[in-house]
Amino acid sequence: MGTKGKIIICKAAIAWEANKPLSIEEVEVAPPKDHEVRIQIIATALCHSDAHILHPQFEGGFFPVILGHEAAGVVESVGPGVTNFKPGDKVIPLYAPQCGKCKFCLSPRTNFCGKLKNFKNPVGDQKLMEDGTSRFTCKGKPIYHFMGTSTFSQYTVVSDVNLAKLEDDANLERVCLLGCAFSTGYGAVINNAKVTPGSTCAIFGLGGVGLSAVMGCKASGASRIIAIDINSEKFTKAKALGATDCLNPKDLDKPIQEVIVEMTNGGVDFAFECVGGAKIMRAALDSVTVGWGVCTIIGVNVGDNGLNVSAVELLMGRTLTGTSFGGWKGTTSVPKLAADYKNEKLDLDALVSHTLPFDKVNEAFDLMYQGKSIRTVLLF
Repeated sequence: MGTKGKIIICKAAIAWEANKPLSIEEVEVAPPKDHEVRIQIIATALCHSDAHILHPQFEGGFFPVILGHEAAGVVESVGPGVTNFKPGDKVIPLYAPQCGKCKFCLSPRTNFCGKLKNFKNPVGDQKLMEDGTSRFTCKGKPIYHFMGTSTFSQYTVVSDVNLAKLEDDANLERVCLLGCAFSTGYGAVINNAKVTPGSTCAIFGLGGVGLSAVMGCKASGASRIIAIDINSEKFTKAKALGATDCLNPKDLDKPIQEVIVEMTNGGVDFAFECVGGAKIMRAALDSVTVGWGVCTIIGVNVGDNGLNVSAVELLMGRTLTGTSFGGWKGTTSVPKLAADYKNEKLDLDALVSHTLPFDKVNEAFDLMYQGKSIRTVLLF
């Protein structure tokens, strides 16, 4: 390609400050350096994690920044030392790196990687490349990266350990959801909680992550899958994907956890909290049975004070745990998930509620804030 080694000028959505709409700008994207890959983004979805940094209560915000972390594209060029990718490869950028060499990557017990340093605020990690500089410039100013991906740009630069290679016939407008939503919800069930056949499950929140958890519970052979959301319009899709019961807390005359405990003779075996916030985390933990109930936290809420848990609750046999990126080691697992979608073992289509041109990124945020979308895919 004629752009190799040259600066590319392209369109990107920049967050100049918190609590303001993104601005479509022309940006300069520098060529990739050692062990870096420059990608042309074809399709990018958006997620609440992109909105977190825009929230006025988010601690440690950094601006200006190019957000976006759920996307798919094509390799434009590679920097020195890159051996696993070549121009033309279809790829998914990964906010969860996999260097393959650190103690975390070498352990089967986690999908963390030693490249990550900021475990207290992971959204603020990977805001610059490994050499401490940015590959983006706009109006003469360097622009921060976001989670090592920055997919709200027509071209982006990522580390070669933050990238999964796909087959040549991959449908990028759908497999982009493997960059976060589907992998996170489905993997929380399969990899982290390890839901067992015949078990009972409760899923709090029916966005892209929650519906993916529903699919994971069905694939695991759960006998009862209770789906919870304050928007009853999502129940038809949840049932189509495997939910056996749907509950709207607004329609109940007692707390949701009490209803679930009554429905299941003491509580579910597994609960998945896919929204965030102490109130919902508490409801999810209260809804699992004593003895062996497992509550998995997936959702994060900006400005939340966290959950107070007593020792007795855990002594009674409940387990409270969490997951990041569904426990998948990205560079090796995501290509397999993409193949499963191609072979019709996974339903990513059900998660896409809207498809819009990239210029309408702020409209996509509004749909998400209003609870009208499951996943919106933006196309360049």
